[in-house]
Amino acid sequence: MDEDAAPQLDAATRAALQKLADIAQPPPVSWMPQTWGWAALAVLVAALLLWALWRWHQYRVRNRYRREAIAELARIEARHGAPEGRADAVTEAAALLKRVALAAWPREAVAPLSGRDWVAFLRRTAGGSSFPDEAAALLDDAEYRWPSNRRVADADEKAFLVAARRWIEGHHVPA
Repeated sequence: MDEDAAPQLDAATRAALQKLADIAQPPPVSWMPQTWGWAALAVLVAALLLWALWRWHQYRVRNRYRREAIAELARIEARHGAPEGRADAVTEAAALLKRVALAAWPREAVAPLSGRDWVAFLRRTAGGSSFPDEAAALLDDAEYRWPSNRRVADADEKAFLVAARRWIEGHHVPA
């Protein structure tokens, strides 16, 4: 007799095994919501998501001029790194400030401003930061009175460019 051979089943066991049926499995559970409340919540969440994306897009469109101005200011800083170019950097940054203001406010409100009125406008609209006195003095001088060979101290130029960057990033435009 071979030990590996399966044991012989008696007739009663064989009859019982033939009558067995496979286990009946329930159908898989659906991921679809079973009540209208979950469907309404899904619609509400989708609507809120679309609204948030639309608001983010509008914010990006409204503030595109700021991003472009910051990039231009970085190019000005990089272009005029030498001591003889500091006055040109301040002059170009002052013109950039005016262009940014013209992009954000009506032309008739910004274009005629110069000197102390222009500095007062920058201070009034600066948002959370103020426009420092040193930067205001350089701006006032740079606007129309500088000869082309004027020299600017490194610290003054850096302070002016920092103030310009802060104003561009943080100015507040009333709705």
